[in-house]
Amino acid sequence: MIDIGVNLTSSQFDVDRPEVVARARAAGVTALILTGTNLEESRAVADYAAGQPGFCHATAGIHPHDANTFDDQSLRELERLAALPQVVAIGECGLDYNRDFSPRPQQDAAFEAQLSLAAELQLPVFMHCRDAHQRFIEILAPWRDRLPAAVLHCFTGTEAELHDCLALDLHIGITGWICDERRGRELQQLVRQIPAERLMVETDSPYLIPRDLLPRPASRRNEPAYLPHIVRRIAECRGDDPHALIAAVTATSRAFFRIEEQS
Repeated sequence: MIDIGVNLTSSQFDVDRPEVVARARAAGVTALILTGTNLEESRAVADYAAGQPGFCHATAGIHPHDANTFDDQSLRELERLAALPQVVAIGECGLDYNRDFSPRPQQDAAFEAQLSLAAELQLPVFMHCRDAHQRFIEILAPWRDRLPAAVLHCFTGTEAELHDCLALDLHIGITGWICDERRGRELQQLVRQIPAERLMVETDSPYLIPRDLLPRPASRRNEPAYLPHIVRRIAECRGDDPHALIAAVTATSRAFFRIEEQS
């Protein structure tokens, strides 16, 4: 199985990053997509992925939180990073109208510029949307037929929002949010409506640790080794055989990111 969203360069992993990767491998995770959220992190994940060929891959992008730093030079640097063989998508990009760490007009402009870059380079897009669904769809829709593929990661939206995303032929990333007995109830029902060929799985580690892990870990830090737990919970909610679901989401993720299976 492939964890499509790992913030492996987070300072939370500074003390044991190699061990985190080793535990992921031991748990049956076959690849990690390391998330670039700004220029510094995009360079860092590309460098790390270069040292773990075949297992680690990277994205290059600027998160809406950092959209106030985006300029023409940023775009040129993303284009340079995107030419590296280990970089498999543009992003994390999108909109976050919840925290508004960057002004909304700057978020909109940075998002559209990265969609344009992905279309030009014919790379898939790894996207974020929080409390900005209508504007997110407005900006994305004109670009969608020019993009080879696009995933909304960490989906936690409503049924209507899910249908809007599926109507645009988006892939949907599901995290350990589905394991939350309080906040995840709606997602536990909605996940049944995601076609298997549009479903991908992720931890978004070190964030969003599954709340139903037993025994409960001493640390609240999430890590890729917990991905099998998340997949089993998704399978339970969908009424799927876990092994069949793992095979399906792995094949979907390999096709999306154009990752060859390692022998």
